[in-house]
Amino acid sequence: MSSLPLLSIITPSYNQAAYLETTIRSVLEQNYPHLEYIIVDGGSTDGSVEIIQKYASRLAWWVSEKDQGQTDALNKGFARAQGHIIGWLNSDDTYQPGALAAAAAYLQANPSVGLVYGEANFIDQAGRIIGRFPAAQTDYARLRRGYVHIPQQAAFFRAEHLRQVLPLDPSFYFAMDYDLWVRLAQISRPQYLPGQMWANFRLHASGKTISADDRCWPEMLKVHYRDGGSFFAPLVAKYYLRKLAAPLLHWQRQRKMQKHNP
Repeated sequence: MSSLPLLSIITPSYNQAAYLETTIRSVLEQNYPHLEYIIVDGGSTDGSVEIIQKYASRLAWWVSEKDQGQTDALNKGFARAQGHIIGWLNSDDTYQPGALAAAAAYLQANPSVGLVYGEANFIDQAGRIIGRFPAAQTDYARLRRGYVHIPQQAAFFRAEHLRQVLPLDPSFYFAMDYDLWVRLAQISRPQYLPGQMWANFRLHASGKTISADDRCWPEMLKVHYRDGGSFFAPLVAKYYLRKLAAPLLHWQRQRKMQKHNP
């Protein structure tokens, strides 16, 4: 363990006091020997600052100030990070025990891999497991076709590669993770590790995955066209098919939420 590299975790947050402390504890209780934890709060008014202050002595850096949104917060955190390996954990998600050590050890042993990711559970607002993220192996070509399948909560990447692709587009509200995966996959190999349960992805009524999913695919198209993509590409076809299916998909998510949170 002592030979493992410095690992930086960035948590962007805004008015997530209901879940923030659980997120913070899931990072700090990893007992990873070389951890740098950074929290970038967007000026929360719900008690989040008091929660952050409670753990301030164990944080490398934190701030609470008005920003341009989650991507802006991530850019701030990434710019501060000193670790050789970077992870990004939103303030309503959590890590599974041992995730950081397993990811760092894998990247240390496999220098050709720039991004490694494992499995993630879907959990409800109470932390109960309600499903499994559909993680699968992807690469640059597949990403450009809309085959994402990377659970952001369970993904870790090399800082040297991250520095080559920053900053992320601060206008992105939803698909900043897709944008990052595409940028990283252009210069390094992503690797999926089946069976490695590293994180929990929380689904709740105020979360963006439930409340603003319709903003994801237009932003993915923005990445597609920015990088020279054609109108006749598979990603564009998937966008229009998903747009047609959006009411059904939204209904299914709401039904799942209601089933597990009566």
